Amino acid sequence: MKAVILAAGEGRRLRPHTEDRPKCLVEVAGRPILDYEIDALQRAGIEDISIVTGYRSDRIEERGFPTFHNPRFDRTNMVTSLMAAKSLFDGTADILVSYADIIYEVGAIDALVRSDAAVSLAVNTRWRQLWEIRMSDPLSDAETLILDGSGDVIELGKKPNSYDEIQGQYMGLLKFAASVTPKIAETYRGLDPAGNYDGKDLDNMYMTSFLQHWIDHVTPIRAVPIDGAWLEVDTVEDLEIYSRLERDGRLARYCRL
Repeated sequence: MKAVILAAGEGRRLRPHTEDRPKCLVEVAGRPILDYEIDALQRAGIEDISIVTGYRSDRIEERGFPTFHNPRFDRTNMVTSLMAAKSLFDGTADILVSYADIIYEVGAIDALVRSDAAVSLAVNTRWRQLWEIRMSDPLSDAETLILDGSGDVIELGKKPNSYDEIQGQYMGLLKFAASVTPKIAETYRGLDPAGNYDGKDLDNMYMTSFLQHWIDHVTPIRAVPIDGAWLEVDTVEDLEIYSRLERDGRLARYCRL
């Protein structure tokens, strides 16, 4: 098992905290986001961890982990960063992919590791509890995630019309089995360079758009339900909310740090 953390982003909505560091090194409850992720991965037995860098790559490189660099980090999105690490996708190991602006408990990683599906997607079933403390209208920020009767994802990443279209939220954590990892770069290469991907060009397509294409054309993606145990760190307001919850002793209701 190998893990790759996609940490190229600048995190403009976290300024001024990101003026001298990438988003993944912003602190929550006194520790950088990246440290929580590394701890969870290592506690789950994953030691082979690489990081895709971009903005302020020097701050991550000094941590000593293997890195891949997305030199166009300021003009591209998450899928382009994933492709920077394509040399890992050689079929020799399962690959766990993690966003760098999330905090999760080891149990979420353990659940993904146990899944025997070709592609496994961590889905937070208690997302609304977190969203309701972060924003006045959770539906406006959430994305669709619809499952079939077998627990496979059939739609994700669209704008929902109602909560009925949200059976959980994609957490920014997924695992590709070794047998399908060569298909990651192959599938990306097969995309139309001039295509429209949910309103974005190829360079800026969302990961959810890539995963929807995968579902439609490559293999099913299994949903792995996670009951809480996760934080998303997107804005300065998020930091303020988590700081207040930590002071009040209530942050563990959402994620035990």
